[in-house]
This record gives sequence, C-alpha cells and structure tokens, in this order.
Amino acid sequence: MDNTKASPAVKVRDRNKVIIRTSLIGIAANILLAGFKAIVGLSAHSIAIVLDAVNNFSDALSSVITIIGTRLANKMPDKQHPLGHGRAEYLTAMLVSALVLYAGMTSLVESVKKVINPETASYSGLSLLIMGVAIVVKLILGSFVKARGTEVNSGSLIASGEDARFDAILSASVLASAVIFILTGISLEAYVGLVIAIMIIKSGIEMISEALDDVLGHRPDSELTERIKQLLVEEEPVRGAYDLFLNDYGPDRYYASVHLELPDTMTVGEVDVLTRKLQTKVHKETGVILTGVSVYSYNTSDSEAADIRNAVLKTVKAHDWVLQVHGFYLDTKKKDMRFDVVMSFDIDSKDGLKQICEEVSAMYPDYQLTITPDLDLSD
Repeated sequence: MDNTKASPAVKVRDRNKVIIRTSLIGIAANILLAGFKAIVGLSAHSIAIVLDAVNNFSDALSSVITIIGTRLANKMPDKQHPLGHGRAEYLTAMLVSALVLYAGMTSLVESVKKVINPETASYSGLSLLIMGVAIVVKLILGSFVKARGTEVNSGSLIASGEDARFDAILSASVLASAVIFILTGISLEAYVGLVIAIMIIKSGIEMISEALDDVLGHRPDSELTERIKQLLVEEEPVRGAYDLFLNDYGPDRYYASVHLELPDTMTVGEVDVLTRKLQTKVHKETGVILTGVSVYSYNTSDSEAADIRNAVLKTVKAHDWVLQVHGFYLDTKKKDMRFDVVMSFDIDSKDGLKQICEEVSAMYPDYQLTITPDLDLSD
C-alpha cells in the first residue's frame, strides 16, 4: 500500500478538477430542471413554478461563474501578482451572490404583481409528476455537491449543495400548493411565489455576507492553526510557538509567519537549520508556507530570572483581558526585561499596556521594560 502523501500542487490540481466536474454536473441538472419547470409553469399559468425555474437557472449560472472563478484563481503567479490569483474565487463568489439577489428581487416584483392581479392556474398530472421528479433530483444533487465541496474544502460547492437541498423544499411547497388547489380550489401559488422570492433574497444576502467575510479577512480555522503549532513545538528546542499569522490568498492558499521561543544558548547557525526544517515540515503536512519565522529567546541558566518571570506572569495574568504572556526574557546584569502580551478585543490595547507597565514597574523599578502588545490573531 502506498502511503506517500500528494504534494500541495497535486492537491490543488485535484481540487480544481473536482470543483469543475461537480459544477458541470450541477449546470446540466439545473438547466434541465429549469427548462422543464419553465414549460410546465408557462403552460399551467403558474407563477410559482416559473419562479422555481428562474431559481434553477440562477443556480446554473452560479455554477458557470464558479468554474470561471476557479480557472482565474489558478492562473500562475506573475510579476504584478506574485502570490497568485487565488482571491479571484472570493470575487466571483460576490458576483454569484449579486446575481442571486437580483433574481430574488425580480421574482419578488413578479410575485407581488400576481398577488394583485391573480391568474388561475391549470395543473395536469404530467406537471405534478415533473415537479415530484424535480424535488428528488434536487435532493440527490444537493447531497452530492455538498459532499464533494466538503471533500475539497470548497465554500462555493458547499453553499451550492445547501442551496440545492433548500430548493427541493421550495419545490415541494410549490407542489403542495398545486395539490391543495386541485383538491380544494384554493389558489396559494402567488403567495408561494412570494415565499420563494423572499428565500432567494435571503440566500443572496447570506452569500454576499460570507463572500465579504472572505475578502475582508477572518480568523483562520482553529484546527489548522493548532496543527501548525503542534508541528512546530514537536521539535525539541522549541518551547512555544506564538503570534501565528495566516495570510489568506484563496481557498487553501496560506502564507504564514510565526514567533518561536528558543533557548538563549542557540547559535544563529543552529536557528537557521531549525527554521528551514520547520518550514519544510509545515508545508509538507499542511500546505501552508511559512514566509517568516521570528525568534524569542528564553533564559536557560538564571534562577533569578525564573523567579521574576513567575512573579510578573502572575501579576499580568490576573487581568481577565490578558489572554497570554510570552517571549519573556530577562537580562539581570543590564536590568532589562521584555515580553509580549496578548490582550482580548474587550479592552483598548493602549489602556491595557499602560496599566501593565505601571504594575510591573512598581514591582521592579530598576528594570527597563519593553512590553509589546500582540493581537489575538489565531487560536
């Protein structure tokens, strides 16, 4: 059995193939469904079925844009874009969201018109059968697309899968309104059309929100950051890994920087060997590229430094807004003390830093303090 892991480049190519193939299946299915529903809706004078067809067509268009975005995102880096074009996926996701929102607004207008000027629908057994088949197809398609999206970490595919399963529910409501009309003569389809339009608008707003979140930047996945830190601290000289910062340049495209806490006895040559080893290890295991590795040193032979460190940590960590203290180093001869403090977003870092400086200075007035406030960047 071959246990060799695929390289990140191979994984990216495989991911792209899965996204494109799955999107093509979605396009074909949605175009067929849209065509059948449009014919049924127009012949039956049903605004609800017509709007359901519009929804399917917008899904197909979304899949087309997803393919285009995937292609653009995987263009080779160039001089103007040295870190690649991965963020193009986020921009195309925003475009898809805008199209969905537009389809929802248009559907809402048409539904309101039908509520004001209702038109009696005329359903046939064939139209009901087509709607029933469409519901089953959408459920199967949604499960398939979502599973493939989860497999390759594609937000677009996962969202499309969820949307497809939700479409099945909407189609079921259309079918239910048709059955109610046949059995009772009560026409609910204009109001069902309103519900569909509102749901399409809601979906579009949620998609735009998620796309904006990706463009603006958000907290990286905790499983990934914890895995990277675990890989780093596995090496014996590394006492801690801090300030891990991931730059997101598209799905599964990360460039990172980190601070390592190392003993003050290591030479520059030893640190160089270690950091190169860790960069290779992290990239092989996670696909993340460590572009910057900075170093904190810690005291290894000064017992006085250890006692002072413990006292300072106890005082500083007494504040509930202090999340972490790291990078502590003490030069007892030069009377120099330095460390970093990670503070929560509940307090202004300037106010927090001022308070900590005053407290530590009162404890050790002879020492020159260098306290650096750090952002709570990752878990």
